[in-house]
Amino acid sequence: MAQNPHQASKLTGPLAARLRRPLTLTWAGLLAERLVRAFWPLWTLLIAVAGALMMGLPDFLSYELIIGSAIAVGLGALALLVVGLARFRWPRRGEALARLDAALPGRPLQALGDAQAIGRGDAASEALWAAHRSRMEQAAAKARAPSPDLKVARLDPFGLRYIALLGLVVAMLFGSVLRLASPVPLGPSGAALASGPTWEGWIEPPVYTGLPTLYLADQGTEIAVPEGSRVMIRLYGELGALTLTETVSGRTDDLDAATDAAQGFDVVQDGVLTIDGPGGRSWDVRAVEDAAPTAQVLAEGAKTTFDGQMSQPYAATDDYGVVGGSATFALDLNAVDRRYGLAPAPEPREPIALDLPLPITGDRTDFTEALVENLSEHPWAHLPVTLTITAEDAAGQTGSSAPMPMELPARRFFDPLAAAIIEQRRDLLWSRENGRRVAQVIRAVSYQPEEKLFRDPADFLKLRTILRRLEASLDADGLTPETRDALAQALWDLAVALEDGDIGDALERMREAQERLSEAMRNGASEDEVARLMQELRDATDDYLRQKSQQAQRENGTDQPDQGDQNMTMLSQQDLQDMMDRIQELMQEGRMAEAEEALRQFQEMMENLRVTEGQPGQGEGSPGQQAMEGLADTLREQQGLSDQAFRDLQEQFNPGAQAGQSQGNEGRNGGQGRGESHEGQGGQGQSQSGDGESNGGEGQQEQSGQGGGQPGDLAARQEALRQELERQRGSLPGSGEAADAARGALDRAGEAMDGAEEALRQNDLAGAIDRQAEAMDALRDGMRNLGEAMAEESGQRQGGQGQASGATGGQQSDPLGRTPGQGDRAGTEGNLLQGDDVYRRARELLDELRRRSGEGARPEVERDYLERLLERF
Repeated sequence: MAQNPHQASKLTGPLAARLRRPLTLTWAGLLAERLVRAFWPLWTLLIAVAGALMMGLPDFLSYELIIGSAIAVGLGALALLVVGLARFRWPRRGEALARLDAALPGRPLQALGDAQAIGRGDAASEALWAAHRSRMEQAAAKARAPSPDLKVARLDPFGLRYIALLGLVVAMLFGSVLRLASPVPLGPSGAALASGPTWEGWIEPPVYTGLPTLYLADQGTEIAVPEGSRVMIRLYGELGALTLTETVSGRTDDLDAATDAAQGFDVVQDGVLTIDGPGGRSWDVRAVEDAAPTAQVLAEGAKTTFDGQMSQPYAATDDYGVVGGSATFALDLNAVDRRYGLAPAPEPREPIALDLPLPITGDRTDFTEALVENLSEHPWAHLPVTLTITAEDAAGQTGSSAPMPMELPARRFFDPLAAAIIEQRRDLLWSRENGRRVAQVIRAVSYQPEEKLFRDPADFLKLRTILRRLEASLDADGLTPETRDALAQALWDLAVALEDGDIGDALERMREAQERLSEAMRNGASEDEVARLMQELRDATDDYLRQKSQQAQRENGTDQPDQGDQNMTMLSQQDLQDMMDRIQELMQEGRMAEAEEALRQFQEMMENLRVTEGQPGQGEGSPGQQAMEGLADTLREQQGLSDQAFRDLQEQFNPGAQAGQSQGNEGRNGGQGRGESHEGQGGQGQSQSGDGESNGGEGQQEQSGQGGGQPGDLAARQEALRQELERQRGSLPGSGEAADAARGALDRAGEAMDGAEEALRQNDLAGAIDRQAEAMDALRDGMRNLGEAMAEESGQRQGGQGQASGATGGQQSDPLGRTPGQGDRAGTEGNLLQGDDVYRRARELLDELRRRSGEGARPEVERDYLERLLERF
């Protein structure tokens, strides 16, 4: 047979119609291959330029560099276009048919183009040839267009096309497609010349004011802005068509040309700002002076707790917000009663300087706060001093209050011996010249003391040891400041021990008596031995109650407790007497297991006993509830600080945003630049007063204010929050495993806050956010543990192991037919348990209680009551 290279391209009939579509697709694939291989450098360049424009790269380049880059890109694109056209060849139909035929087995299209060369006229040969063509036509009918080969890796060994494509994807994610449609004007020609001269202008107030940027085109003819505001002017169009004149900057040297396209200066005085030319305007600008802050010491509301912790209210105002301050206590020597130990000249001491606590959230332009500190151990305790409050604003200006005369708040000692020791300590710290006199007074006090003057002989020995050290120092080289301070600390510790009594030892003696009694019951001691140990327990309990009563009197600040306290103490003693009588009764009946369980409950009740102020149920919320609310506020403020740090971190990675733009982000409730709750300014909030009550909870309305944005501001606010957490941890109520776990969690939160503060001072926002997250997790753990401690304490009180309840209410019967009596006793007018089957009846009642408590269909309150009964009996 003979081949005809042109015959295959002249297919006709049904086969040609069948092959039209795959042949067209094959031709298109050839076209795509040749376009890609010829022009891939050109479209790589265009993609890279598009990505740069979408990311706003021209905004950061000078006019000359933009023009030069545009020319280089244009010439490069033209060169690549010429090279691509030279390489490109338009695909022919025969090439497409050959590509399609090569994809088929046996090349059927080429076979159909062949002609019979041997055996023409022979019927057998022609029949064979016809069969061959038939098979080739069937094979050609199955033709499918082959996939084009668009790989150019051999031509692009460095992957430049992928680099450009990656840049375009990043630009589409973080840039703006609108920049391609409306590019930034590149110079005084083009669109700017076509639209004529125009201008833009802004006035940016200082960041600490929290005021928004003013767009000059939207302002009237008169503008009032803070001093130090930055004015930015942009002039577009033909050079010299617009000019700028101003008298607000006060500049006389290094002036820019009035026709410069970009001009900036600060407002330092009143003046006029004018843009001359087509569409120009003029403004009268008034520079508003930043007023200095003011501070005032408030006499009303000042108080001192029994342990000497003062709470001194103060008020501060500033037009843009107070950022810091101090409180200074200076000795008022003229008001000191210069008698006895105060007659010598005092040794020089620096004034007491304390940092002012500022609101963590809320408005700092006008606020009232309380300075909480314990200065009981200072040498000036209870001496006349003057208190001066100084407030500072962000501009560095300060304002001070008038000196307020007062006695330095400190702890008062009611025990005569403790008060005498504290007085000698004051004289020793006043001047070392008083050393001999102090030694004489201590020797006189401790010489042949009365029997009840020292409750513990160890206190007498401590005082005599201090006396010997003092006299030895005076007889040697004289009293040095170091020895003087050590003796003063020892005198303070001794006075506190004498004043506070022996509560800890009394509790320990009570525990030892309980343990001895429990051991005696387990070992089957005689009745006389058990009675003796029971009396020891009664005596130790009475001593413990006496110490608790004295402590309550000191905490109330009075020499005698009020009637409510007396009633509560008597009621508590009656409850304890009832319980000890019950223990003794059980031991006499030989029910040692029940007696030991009752003894354990008695010990738990004693450890949780509180001699309260006033009648139960009156006054404010419980200390546990107040502590829980305070920790919740601290958690919200920590969340706010973390949110602010995250926004500042975003600004670091978004340099195209205007300054302060992130502070404008609205929070959950629409507040600007604030934290999770967003009710008030992040980083400014309510501090807690010394007694654990939130100042912000008494009707003070939070207002939105300026947002902090500098790492230093965040660090200061983090430090204030950490100090507040330390105060809350110190006043955390409750005891036991859950309460200790809560304190441990708060310790971890404080360490995490300290780490966050250090990271903020180093401008490590990412590290600060991690440590703040750890602090919030620890705070949540602490709140959960505190809730468990409160639940345990509540359950103990309801089970008769907590605070003794008040007077009984109505005489209502419980489910067992008993009516409440005095203390822990319960009874009824009828005799429920009489006869020989007393213990059988008791077992039946316990079985019935267990059965009912296990029924899930019963109300939860009923099942809780049944479980308390089972725990008790």
